[in-house]
Amino acid sequence: LGVTGTTPCPVNLTRLKGLDISARYHSDRCGGDFFDGLTIGFRLVFLLTDIAGPRSETHAIAAQAQVAFRQRAQELFHPADANESAAIATLAHDVNRSLMEAANGVRFAPTFLGCFNANLGILTYCNAGRVLAVFRDATSACVLERGGVPLGLFTHVTYEPAVLAFESLDKLLLVTKGVTESRRGAAEFGVKRIERLLEHSNGDSASQIC
Repeated sequence: LGVTGTTPCPVNLTRLKGLDISARYHSDRCGGDFFDGLTIGFRLVFLLTDIAGPRSETHAIAAQAQVAFRQRAQELFHPADANESAAIATLAHDVNRSLMEAANGVRFAPTFLGCFNANLGILTYCNAGRVLAVFRDATSACVLERGGVPLGLFTHVTYEPAVLAFESLDKLLLVTKGVTESRRGAAEFGVKRIERLLEHSNGDSASQIC
């Protein structure tokens, strides 16, 4: 699992046996990109969000959303027999409400929320908005569908999680639009370049991909 973005809050990525995870944050952060992840038993619960607005505003919003994410994730995923689809849907709803409360109103925030079950090799996820998620299996790389309304717009919106099975060496890369829309001259980095990068990452670790 690779993640590229930026973070306003200290994140200590804990390790989970059988899972290689890395996050890279850019020093020239100017917006509200924010990543967090927690290992809870045999599960990794994580999110990547891109909160609209200048850093001076989004830092405090992300910090409050992080508190809600960590508290609710621990409560929802601590039971070994937790229903992961229901828990992700509830977590998305609760993080959404905390984000809107912190912003004191509407705040556009595309967000990817996921729970990776290391025992089963199953990712249960909700991609609410425009977070780019590229999955690579043994044959090719493809962009996962984006479903649901971005967080930060409606207090009572509900989310329908999806499920993705991982085989050994399968990869997932999450990227904020600050990366895809970055430019060198007139050329935009773009989605296709990220797909090609992942297709050719045969033996690369998560940190190398990031």
